[in-house]
Amino acid sequence: MDKYQKILAVLDPTTDVQKALERAIELAKHTSASITAFLTIFDFSYEMTTMLSNDEREMMRQSVIEDRETWIKEIIDKTGTPSLDIVFKVVWHNRPFESVINEVMQNDFDIVIKGTHQHDKFKSVIFTPTDWHILRKCPCPVLLVKDHKWPEHGNILAAINVASDEDEHKSLNSVITEQAIALAQLINANVNLVNSYPGTPVNIAIEIPEFNSHEYNQAMLSQHEEAMDKHAASFDIAPEYTYVKEGLPEDVIESLSQELDAELVILGTIGRTGLSAAFIGNTAEHVIDRLNCDVLALKPFGYQSPLSK
Repeated sequence: MDKYQKILAVLDPTTDVQKALERAIELAKHTSASITAFLTIFDFSYEMTTMLSNDEREMMRQSVIEDRETWIKEIIDKTGTPSLDIVFKVVWHNRPFESVINEVMQNDFDIVIKGTHQHDKFKSVIFTPTDWHILRKCPCPVLLVKDHKWPEHGNILAAINVASDEDEHKSLNSVITEQAIALAQLINANVNLVNSYPGTPVNIAIEIPEFNSHEYNQAMLSQHEEAMDKHAASFDIAPEYTYVKEGLPEDVIESLSQELDAELVILGTIGRTGLSAAFIGNTAEHVIDRLNCDVLALKPFGYQSPLSK
């Protein structure tokens, strides 16, 4: 697979256990990709030392950067992977997501891999503002890593929207399916496609007594199943690996991923920003924090990051 030849693994400065780097190494063993272990650091106290000269502040910053570089080198050495091409980079920046995305755009990385944080008390995953900014604005695929393993003969679940006539969604369907197939070949897994469809709107069922909700649901199911069959056939995916279910995408994807014990869920994000992101959100963002496996978020073909404008 030549899609992921340059991997940017975003390190977590709060722990020596680097899930993103571990997953990057696992992927690179299959692809012979190069890995950049990337860390963003910033400390306002160094910026506020007004009694010091610019040169003195710069020396202090450089000292902190060098300390972190030594730390990263030790982590890489402990991985015991001398055959892999792993380098590291430390950047001083007060907005980590910007430093990550700028690095992607400046050096044409193929994928960003980032670990997630787990809240020990509630056993749930916490997504930081940095995570959401990277998901929305990063032009390349973003792999969010949890603690779920990638066993052989496991399941990859690709969430698509086969009933949409929008070019953006059609493009995403193809991108998602192609990526799922390529990754499945790498890690010897099965590709499963899932598509959800809405049930009968409650207000219609109440306000129009003669409305036949059963016929409506059957028509919706048939429409989505037909579209799914056509899409799956175009990628040589057998019908037994396709699922069309009624419900909200986030509910359907979460339920099926647990049923299949999926090691990876692949889905698309349109990358809304500003008010539309705050009020509307994306299916990806509604479902990601409910999954207990890795999530690969993809953008449609031709997507441009708002940071590039």
